[in-house]
Amino acid sequence: MKILVVEDEAGVAQFIEQGLRESGYAVDVARDGIEGRDYALAIRYDAIVLDIMLPRMNGLEVLNEIRDQRVKTPVLLLTARDGIDDRVRGLDTGADDYLVKPFAFSELLARLRALLRRPPLQADTVLRAANLEMDLAKREVHRADQPIELSPREFSLLELLLRHPNQVLSRTQIIERVWNFDFYSDTNVVDVYIGYLRRKIDEPFDPPLIQTVRGVGYKLVR
Repeated sequence: MKILVVEDEAGVAQFIEQGLRESGYAVDVARDGIEGRDYALAIRYDAIVLDIMLPRMNGLEVLNEIRDQRVKTPVLLLTARDGIDDRVRGLDTGADDYLVKPFAFSELLARLRALLRRPPLQADTVLRAANLEMDLAKREVHRADQPIELSPREFSLLELLLRHPNQVLSRTQIIERVWNFDFYSDTNVVDVYIGYLRRKIDEPFDPPLIQTVRGVGYKLVR
């Protein structure tokens, strides 16, 4: 899953980014409101962590603009302001949740997981294809009832394929959804990770589920 973090304090941004990456998420970081707005309008994120006190455009203005553009991505607001009026204003503007600084990363992660469980993004917490099953809540994968251990990046890649069964995904689409906005795309990292997945979920089982569409990308068949 892909998260946008809009935070101008370098230390806070790095703290959140590192924690999210270690938890298996792809992360883009924007350092001011205009950059955050542009990222949110250009790319479909699974969730946005948005600070209120931002240079160039404050977080509530960012939130208002993206909601006006019908961006329905769940938004978790971060702020040092803890007054009731500020919380009400943020929620009324279109935020889904609100977290006051300073905060424990474990709480931020728990709140994000709660947002990501809300429909329509995760109407189903179990994704399936043939005898392959991914439990998003437990972060477990089984095929033919056998557990399969995946790295966080492998898990995210497989989740993307399972969410788009029988649909060809280009390498660029995969890079944008599983890695980062500014990731150098002239690399074979997608092919490498597809190879990792095939060795774990296809080679020991039948039938193979991940197919190569030559010159285009990959798809997972049901």
